Amino acid sequence: MLYIRETDDTDLEKILFVEKEAFGIDKEAELTRDILADPSAEPILSLLAFVDEQPVGHILFSKGQVLGNPELSVSILAPLAVLPNFQRQRIGGELIKKGLQKRSADGVDIMFVLGHPDYYPRHGFVPAGKLGFEAPFPIPEKVADAWMVQELRPNVIGSVSGKVICCDALNKPEHWHE
Repeated sequence: MLYIRETDDTDLEKILFVEKEAFGIDKEAELTRDILADPSAEPILSLLAFVDEQPVGHILFSKGQVLGNPELSVSILAPLAVLPNFQRQRIGGELIKKGLQKRSADGVDIMFVLGHPDYYPRHGFVPAGKLGFEAPFPIPEKVADAWMVQELRPNVIGSVSGKVICCDALNKPEHWHE
């Protein structure tokens, strides 16, 4: 049975295990560790998914901002990881759903993600560039639709636009390609 909960300080090994196994490399695990330790990323929301007490998925949301809109509460989803043997079982979708619900309840107005343009639209995301939101680093035109947004408060999209600023740990060009 799937169970999702917020992480705490004792979960770092589980989180890093899921990130490394899901991506097959250390890069995402290192990025996750860096975001979790980054004061500029706060407030952070980190969720772990379990099946039969085994950690199988993780999602992380960190603070962002839209330049020129200091009143706007912004969050960035990165990364989302599910162990290979548990993919295509809706675990990622459940992590996204629970995270968006929690961020909305926390007062977040708008959420951004750089991810697969065939996956995230199933969870309410739409291309952000076409709506006037510039990514922290340039996204090549051929994958521009991978930079996506979802409003968590009605009527945000269309009333604001600008360059999105991420936390320090994410603020490196190597993290901004799909």
